Amino acid sequence: MTKTPKACCKAMRRQLLWSCDTHAQASQCPDALIRYFPKADVFGMLVHDGGTSFIEIRFCPWCGSELASMRSGSAGAV
Repeated sequence: MTKTPKACCKAMRRQLLWSCDTHAQASQCPDALIRYFPKADVFGMLVHDGGTSFIEIRFCPWCGSELASMRSGSAGAV
């Protein structure tokens, strides 16, 4: 199982832990917005285009925290 990075705020935590009963994959769920991609070691905003596209983001869209610090574990957990 992939370890989920610590969240910088409650909104980011909800997104990183998002699961959907209707859709098998996050890329199919319109309510899933943000994911951590461990292979690439990046956070991304999902592009709901029918595929698995995402746009890399470096700052939390809700609180503005730098996301790189979440990977290293130096950010405060929520």
